Amino acid sequence: MRQQIDQFLDYLVSDKDCTVNTTAAYRNDLTQFIHFLESYSAPDKKQVASWRDLDSNVLQNYLLYLKGREYASSTVARKFAAVKSFCQYLYNTGEVDSDPTVGLESPKVQKSLPRTIDPDEIERLLNAPTRNKSPKSLRDKALMETLYATGMRVTELVSLDVGDVDLKKKTVVCGASTRRSRVAPIYDKAVRALGVYLDRGRPQLLIDPDEKALFLNHRGQRLTRQGLWLIIKRYVSEAGIEGSVTPHTLRHSFAAHMLDSGADLKEVQERLGHANLSTTQVYQQVSDEHASELVVDGKVTPVVGA
Repeated sequence: MRQQIDQFLDYLVSDKDCTVNTTAAYRNDLTQFIHFLESYSAPDKKQVASWRDLDSNVLQNYLLYLKGREYASSTVARKFAAVKSFCQYLYNTGEVDSDPTVGLESPKVQKSLPRTIDPDEIERLLNAPTRNKSPKSLRDKALMETLYATGMRVTELVSLDVGDVDLKKKTVVCGASTRRSRVAPIYDKAVRALGVYLDRGRPQLLIDPDEKALFLNHRGQRLTRQGLWLIIKRYVSEAGIEGSVTPHTLRHSFAAHMLDSGADLKEVQERLGHANLSTTQVYQQVSDEHASELVVDGKVTPVVGA
């Protein structure tokens, strides 16, 4: 049974172009599912010895098992969605004669709006690295400006190569090696920050002259996701911004602020690299909430552009 799971994970990478992190999440969720099946027995003592023994009753019991572990509703929904995708794969590849998930409703998720920070906080955060001119500070200024200018994902940012940036055209290629590859414009402040970093910061961090990565760590190697998170965390503290702020918060803020400034959903969808417009629509709710907060004492306070 585990062999089919491994084949499914290979399929996610080769056919669906899933990222390493997405594939790892599927692996964890399906490993938990198979552990459940190994200890499962129906009232009639029937066990799940192969995928053909899987039916809706087993899946409903698994759903009850997940809910009993007091996971957040979003976690339960994600874990069950992984199982549904896997079952559909088993059916499509002929491993089972029917899809046991047909007719089963996915758990409802109590959705919360993405967390954003306002333009003033963005400005403080982006200016935090300018207190000194060390190579790392120049790098940090450039990467945060690029992150907010494009709204790209964390993996896309750390995967950038020097050749993905065109300062003359004021563009950067996001997700160059994926099916979500797109060319995004960058504003003048990001262009200047990248130019300074490439001229004075990156050469001092560079050890291997053949290294293509745009953003380097202190060892002259490609900056990691974890390294980026620590950088953001440091400057959030220095800027005095309260609450949890992650690199993804800048992506959320970028999208909401674009809509605040009058961009349409389709444009934001293209900039974020969303496959479906429905994914982008949540930011319209955030923007609408921002608009309602701008009315103070009967007066409308204008949005400050970032």
